[in-house]
Amino acid sequence: MTTATDDDVIVRYEPRGAARQLFKTRDSEVVMAGPAGTGKSLAALFRVHLAALHNPNIRCLIVRKTAVSLTSTTLVTFEKKVAADALARGIVTWFGGSAREAACYRYSNGSVIVVGGMDKPEKIMSAEYDLVFADEATELTVDDWEAIATRLRNGVLSWQQQIAACNPGPPSHWLKQRCDQGEATMLISRHRDNPAYMNADGTPTEKGRDYFAKLDKLTGVRKARLRDGIWAAAEGQIYDGWDDAVHITDPRAIPDSWTRWWTVDFGFTNPFVLQCWAEDPDGRLWLYREIYHTRRLVEDHARHILRLVRRCADCCGSKATDHDCHTCKACRLEWTEPRPRAIICDHDAEDRATLERHLSMGTQAAHKSVSDGIQAVQSRLKVAGDGKPRLLVVRDALVERDPALEEASLPIGTVDEITGYVWAVKPGNAGGLKEEPVKKDDHAMDAMRYMVAAKDIGGRPRVRWL
Repeated sequence: MTTATDDDVIVRYEPRGAARQLFKTRDSEVVMAGPAGTGKSLAALFRVHLAALHNPNIRCLIVRKTAVSLTSTTLVTFEKKVAADALARGIVTWFGGSAREAACYRYSNGSVIVVGGMDKPEKIMSAEYDLVFADEATELTVDDWEAIATRLRNGVLSWQQQIAACNPGPPSHWLKQRCDQGEATMLISRHRDNPAYMNADGTPTEKGRDYFAKLDKLTGVRKARLRDGIWAAAEGQIYDGWDDAVHITDPRAIPDSWTRWWTVDFGFTNPFVLQCWAEDPDGRLWLYREIYHTRRLVEDHARHILRLVRRCADCCGSKATDHDCHTCKACRLEWTEPRPRAIICDHDAEDRATLERHLSMGTQAAHKSVSDGIQAVQSRLKVAGDGKPRLLVVRDALVERDPALEEASLPIGTVDEITGYVWAVKPGNAGGLKEEPVKKDDHAMDAMRYMVAAKDIGGRPRVRWL
């Protein structure tokens, strides 16, 4: 597809399969679903961009669950692969937002593409739109989706449309159910739809061969969803009560009055995991910060952790360009949040000693019994009488993404691990009874179990400070 507007901007794009269908459909709700790397988001972004170029004065919206994730992923694709020529020619300009107006791309014909996250919906939900694209839509709740639908009433286009792009999730996900019930149209995207990975004759490109090799390394439910495009639940999933829409919560200020806890699962080749937990007055546990990273020494992790929780309260005033308050003996550091009541660790004595020395804080050994720890976590995942579970994960709790894990298509944190955490069946077991978890990609699961066991099984923790 090559198009040109009156301003001579050139757009080259080859839509195939589901992407081509997307350009033809006028259905009010459309879901582009399929494996990772099929070009779903790219197709939707081109759909919105071309509509804005060819239809003066329309209003569009590009949205994700959080504004931060939108900026770091979707908008990078939009600017580099979709609207690069239009931006370079000044036909599209970026407006960073103001107190009265949301951030947006402004088109010379009067069209606008507003961008934002549902974590800060005030500005984006105060306007009306003709066309909306929600990326990674499985992150949204059904309430988010239906709230967005109420804003599709600008009326400049003769048709209004709400587009979602996503990798498959569990079959029970509201988005899949919405399509099954005929409330939305699902377009199935496949790898052959992406010219970057597949040639027109069905053979993989060189880039495609490398990408498919990574996907082929996936296992279990992650492979079913990301490689094969199946809406699948993990067979034998241990925490089958987990629901992203219920257990993942938007970021919020954690009051200093809430008790803090840290849990640690040591690793180097496997991920080192630190989880920072806050306990609210009702005893509910909130995972609000997580480090999940390979190939770093314990002392390096300790220094990183302290940088996250301390700041300079009394600077020495050094003018040196390489001055670092965190390592300067003349500067006075203070904590920005309450110290943890306890640091609950895996039993590795050497790593615990190293961590204690570099944090200048004591640790306690975790309750390591697996079976009762899992049962305690399962209990906390159940929705309580107030309509909320007793364990929540704050969205974007992960401090940084480990590129080595991403490159290997491995989990990068708690939310990635939990749906693939499954029971192992021992050979010879009568009836195939499930006895213990598969010991793979379970590092965050161990750290989470340590936290719940300390609260619900182990009794009052013993705290030792150095």
